Amino acid sequence: MIVDCALYAGGRRLHRLDDLQVAMREAEKEDGFVWIGLHDPTQEEFDALTVAFELPELAIEDAVASHQRPKLDRYGDLTFAVVKPVFYVDHVEVVEVSELAIFVGARFVIVVRHGVTTIPAQVREALEGDPEMLQHGPAAVLHGILDKAVDQYLDVTAAIEVDLDEIEDQVFGDDPGSDHAERIYKLKREVQQFRRAVVPLVGPLTRLADETVPNIPAYARPYFRDVQDHALHAAELVEAADTLLTNVMQADLAQVSMEQNRVGIQQNSDMRKISSWAAIAIVPTAIAGIYGMNFDAIPWMHAPHGFSVVLGVIVVVCVGLWTAFRRNKWL
Repeated sequence: MIVDCALYAGGRRLHRLDDLQVAMREAEKEDGFVWIGLHDPTQEEFDALTVAFELPELAIEDAVASHQRPKLDRYGDLTFAVVKPVFYVDHVEVVEVSELAIFVGARFVIVVRHGVTTIPAQVREALEGDPEMLQHGPAAVLHGILDKAVDQYLDVTAAIEVDLDEIEDQVFGDDPGSDHAERIYKLKREVQQFRRAVVPLVGPLTRLADETVPNIPAYARPYFRDVQDHALHAAELVEAADTLLTNVMQADLAQVSMEQNRVGIQQNSDMRKISSWAAIAIVPTAIAGIYGMNFDAIPWMHAPHGFSVVLGVIVVVCVGLWTAFRRNKWL
């Protein structure tokens, strides 16, 4: 749907436009520009925009279909950009990614939003309160959106660093043998998704800062260069977070493996002790079982010292087994 469509001239908002067909004529008449905001538009709504603003078909396909990579394309006198705003849901450690497709013409700027983001509304409110910046037209809108998006990148990297510190404390803290692989893998997956939003944007920002781009005046390059610097910093932080998560995951797996080995060794030691005592207990049990059978003709059954001899044999054999097991460190 069309969220807003307004005419701007002289650094201020004049009025809302309901008829897209007369929007360009109004912009030329007032020597201003039209700013249109759309949220998940239908193909029919884009058909109306195509007729009114002569948008290129390839750019429309990219704007209608979400999940595009951040980029900057030139179509004659039109500049088309894609940027992915993000925000971090801290309690579930999820990076939510939305998408903005921006058409920048000489007298219009069209912002297409997919997903949940407040950046277009924030930029519109900020520029409407800053007539000096608003006088720069569509270039100021593009700069404002990119600047806000990159600022969000830095906010998200700061939030992720807090969770990274917490994970490091868990892995190398008081309970190093616990398995934190699920949390680490989940956060690494979110960081990878975040990385796909940040890193590809550096190239388009470099072009805006260094090259001649349609409808972006040369005097605006320092502003885009500042955004580029922030984006490079955010990209470095994302790469560092991804590398750190990989290292922490390897350390966690190594610690879990060591703990499992330690438990296995302890279990083997316990089994040797149990087996040793069972072997010692078998001797008196076997002898007692033999002499406890209901037969009369058993050796030493009626001997005067038979009982003492049998007890002596039991003691000697048990002590011998105990000594042998102690020598082999089974006990």
